[in-house]
Amino acid sequence: MTDPQLWLIIAERRHAPAHEGGTAVKSDAGNWWTRTPGTGKPGTRTPGTRTPGTRTPGTGKPGAGALAAVAAALVCVAVAGCSSSSSSTTSTTSSPGAAASSTSPGTPAVTTPTAAPSPTLTPPATAAAACATSGLTVKLEAPQGYAGGTYVAIDFTNASSAACTLYGYPGVSLVTGPPYAQVGLAAERDTTSPVKLVTLAPGATATALLQIVDAQNFSSSTCSPVQATNLKIYPPNQTAPVYLPDTSYGCGDPVQVLFIGAVQAQGLASPQANT
Repeated sequence: MTDPQLWLIIAERRHAPAHEGGTAVKSDAGNWWTRTPGTGKPGTRTPGTRTPGTRTPGTGKPGAGALAAVAAALVCVAVAGCSSSSSSTTSTTSSPGAAASSTSPGTPAVTTPTAAPSPTLTPPATAAAACATSGLTVKLEAPQGYAGGTYVAIDFTNASSAACTLYGYPGVSLVTGPPYAQVGLAAERDTTSPVKLVTLAPGATATALLQIVDAQNFSSSTCSPVQATNLKIYPPNQTAPVYLPDTSYGCGDPVQVLFIGAVQAQGLASPQANT
């Protein structure tokens, strides 16, 4: 017999209704009756008959139903406690990765110089074919100095017999060699001039403006100056480079000294210094 059953029996005996002229008897159905003296037969239903979960009128004490509800609640609390504990453990053990991720120290970003071509920009679908490196003549115009560096216009001339297009930015870097080795960071895109589709008829030329900041503007410990032998240039949206002689100084450390503008129709590229 469990504790809740024992409590119910005790409560029922304590609160059994007593009536004048009769003895209280509980039927199998759980109702209280008064036995009429001398007859041995049950009388009428006692007005104080309790409905489970209610109080017996006139006693001010909980009935058997209320005690049963309390007992059931205690059992439920015990079961819920176990379930809660199990659920909490599952939640804790299922997310160690997230906790580790939030507390792990961040790894500092490392900038690695790359000689890869400039990321591709997609020209309009109706445009003529892109100018291939093999169909272009690429050359450097005379540099224009300013306080702290120089500007160099890079010319792209269509050497083929068919019209072609240039769209976006060349990829440019300083190199030593041969064998060629990149010096510092590749050119960063200068977005001052808008990107426009340039169509080159055979023999026509487009220009992109390159800014070279003097590496000697920086301390040796910050820059680690290195003199280049060439500029490595990828025409827009091409993967084959050309090498043009240039003895500018670049930074061996990751300090940005090159800035390249978008290709423009010849005569539209204009210098605007980056500092």
